[in-house]
Amino acid sequence: MQTRLENIAQALFEAENICSAIAPICTQLANDASVDDAYAIQEMNTQRALQNGRRLVGRKIGLTSLVVQKQLGVDSPDFGMLFADMAYEDGQSIAFSKLIQPKVEAEIALVLKSDLVKEQHTIEDIIVATDYAVAAIEIVDSRIENWKISLLDTVADNASSAAFVLGQNKVQLTDIDLVNCLMQMTCSGEVVSQGVGKACLDNPLNAAVWLADEMVRRGRPLKAGDIVLTGALGPMVVVQAGAAYQVEIEGLGSVTAAFSA
Repeated sequence: MQTRLENIAQALFEAENICSAIAPICTQLANDASVDDAYAIQEMNTQRALQNGRRLVGRKIGLTSLVVQKQLGVDSPDFGMLFADMAYEDGQSIAFSKLIQPKVEAEIALVLKSDLVKEQHTIEDIIVATDYAVAAIEIVDSRIENWKISLLDTVADNASSAAFVLGQNKVQLTDIDLVNCLMQMTCSGEVVSQGVGKACLDNPLNAAVWLADEMVRRGRPLKAGDIVLTGALGPMVVVQAGAAYQVEIEGLGSVTAAFSA
C-alpha cells in the first residue's frame, strides 16, 4: 500500500509541474482506502515541497459548504497546504498558462498572531489567536481530469489548491460580522457569484476551530503568522483567460484576482 501511495504522490507532483491533469486517483487506491491514506499522499508532497525549498505559510479549508459535503458524501471539511509561492498581490497578474482548469472562490482569510496547539479549540481561542482578517480569493485547480473528484482525490491533491490573493484592508474580528457579511464577486461588471459569511459552516470561525484541532491531531499545528483561508462564501466560478475577478465582502473591502491572457 505504501508504494502505491508513493506512486500516486509522484503522479500528482508531476501533473502539477507540467500542468497536465491525470485520471482520478481513487481508482488506483484499494477499496478500503481511507481519508488518512489520501492525507498521507498529501503529506508526501508537502515534504517534497519543503525539501525543494518551498515555504509553508498557512492552510486552506475546503468542503465548508454543506451542499458540497453532501455531494461528496462527507460530513466534515478538508484542508490543504499554502506555500509562499502560491501568494499573489491584490490585482497582480496570475499566469493562466501555469494552471490547468482553475476556478476562483471568495473567502475570508485569518492571519494568526499566536500558535494554536490545544487538542480542542473554541471560537474564543481563534479570536484571541487572530491578528486580523482580510478579504481573499482562492484559486483552486484540480490535477484530476475534468474535476472528476471524490473526497480522496481532492484531499490527496492538496485540497485542489493552487494560489491565493489577500486583500489589503486588515480588519479586527471585533469590527466585522463574520456570519452575516455579504459577498459579491464580479467580472467585467457582471455579478458572477454571491454569498454570505454563514455559508461557511454557519460561521468561518467554526471552520477555523475544525482546522486548528485537525492540524494538532495530524502533527502540523497552526503557528503565529500562518494564513488560514476559511472556506468559500459562495459558488466557485470558472476562470477565463485574461479576466479579472473582484470580490467585495461587507466590512472587509475588496480584493482582485487578475489572470493573464
